[in-house]
Amino acid sequence: MKNTRWVVLIASLVMPATAMAQSVFDGTWKLDLNTATFSKPDVYLLKDGMYHCKTCAPSTDVKADGQDHKVSGHPYYDMVSIKIVDDRTIEETAKKNGKTVATSKKWVSADGNTMMVEFTDSSATNAAPITGKGELTRVAKGPAGSHAISGSWQFSKVDSVSDNGLMFTNKVEGDTLSMSNQTGQGYTAKLDGTEAPYKGDPGTTSVSVKKVDENTIEETDKRDGKVISVTRMTVASDGKSMTLVVDDKLRKATSKMVAVKQ
Repeated sequence: MKNTRWVVLIASLVMPATAMAQSVFDGTWKLDLNTATFSKPDVYLLKDGMYHCKTCAPSTDVKADGQDHKVSGHPYYDMVSIKIVDDRTIEETAKKNGKTVATSKKWVSADGNTMMVEFTDSSATNAAPITGKGELTRVAKGPAGSHAISGSWQFSKVDSVSDNGLMFTNKVEGDTLSMSNQTGQGYTAKLDGTEAPYKGDPGTTSVSVKKVDENTIEETDKRDGKVISVTRMTVASDGKSMTLVVDDKLRKATSKMVAVKQ
């Protein structure tokens, strides 16, 4: 009887820690962008020497002369240059405080129906830049006389994105979730919706996380007190994948993708 009481006592101490370690949210996850779907296309207009990104938040409107031009309202950059390479290709450079933080090249296929893009982005990283390649499919033409990149484009294929842009790690301890990623962002927040600081991202200042059920949490990101996105993350019953549905409040768009447990 005495030995039995010791077994019960030890079990009561060990089981809570074991339960925390076995949270379905725990682990390192990698986004599979081939599963991504987006509710709204990207819309560009390049005409009469002016470039407009109509679906950027806020919109970008600068001369397409290859020179740096000031923009406002963007937490990640304050200067943009657009260079017209030829009648189907442009190059874009974004800077913040004089330092290049993002570059991209976009070019349209000869038939005008596909746009390829290559990019590097260190605007929200404290490490190596995120790099990637992808393709977009035209869903609407630009106006007569505009550059080939003008019109509406829907992402259709992701050829590659560096791992530092795809991977994140979760750890649940008691009623608290900690998230970190390879580009220096992270937070530690209670699972009851209490607001907490979001670290390492100039565009996100605070976060709150609420546990919806045993397999679902909802994350709300804010910038200076304003909600910018709400992400619902649901882990599959086998614990091997997680579906993320993002409600982008700034672009008034939604996206959906799956992350795979590593």
